[in-house]
Amino acid sequence: MASKPVLIREDGRRIDGRLPDELRPVKITVGVLKNANGSALVEYGGTKVIAAAYGPREAVPRHMVIPDRAILRVRYHMAPFSTEERKSPAPTRREIELSKVIREALEAVVFTNMFPRTGIDVFIEVLQADGGTRTAGLTAASLALADAGIPMKDLVIGVAVGKVDGVLVLDVNELEDQYGEADLPIGIAPNLGEVVLFQLNGVLTREEMKTALDMAFKASEQIYKIAKESLHNKYMKMIEEVKVQ
Repeated sequence: MASKPVLIREDGRRIDGRLPDELRPVKITVGVLKNANGSALVEYGGTKVIAAAYGPREAVPRHMVIPDRAILRVRYHMAPFSTEERKSPAPTRREIELSKVIREALEAVVFTNMFPRTGIDVFIEVLQADGGTRTAGLTAASLALADAGIPMKDLVIGVAVGKVDGVLVLDVNELEDQYGEADLPIGIAPNLGEVVLFQLNGVLTREEMKTALDMAFKASEQIYKIAKESLHNKYMKMIEEVKVQ
């Protein structure tokens, strides 16, 4: 059995050199798929996730139609090549559960009542996994919906706080997730100041929970800024292309 790696160094830095409250490099690009109504590629360090949104469109099968709002369907899936060992392409119980969790988080912000008797579909594909795939996937899904022009109260930003060797750390990577004592994935609508996804694996004290939430909210503001810039850049580019024509 492999020994546990040193996750917090003597100088207080983490295994990848980050400070406890430091995000990995975040990169966001929207409008990456021409065949989707909206799409986004989100990178949290080594974790890379792409999301595509379709709709509102006719809901199929018809027995699933809801008279007063759109039905929101989400599929979260990890590509076979996303992990070190090849993953089966068949959906796992974890993927089915996370599809439901992400859908419920998005339902808190999407104005589904504006599109009765229709369907809105979001497909999330994890291209490379290095911890925080559900939170990066949630961010990507919300940006894909925004790129598709689906009205929402706010974007949703996902970020995870973990506990490693007794230290709270922001935006956990794969090793920290694997060997840490706790993992707290959170989905935040920063402009509303609301939490729309909240899960905890492990145990945190009341004080640790308060600190973890503070860390998550500060980080969500940082990612939110990058997300809004990516949307702004796309539409400025579109305006420039129209001017050229």
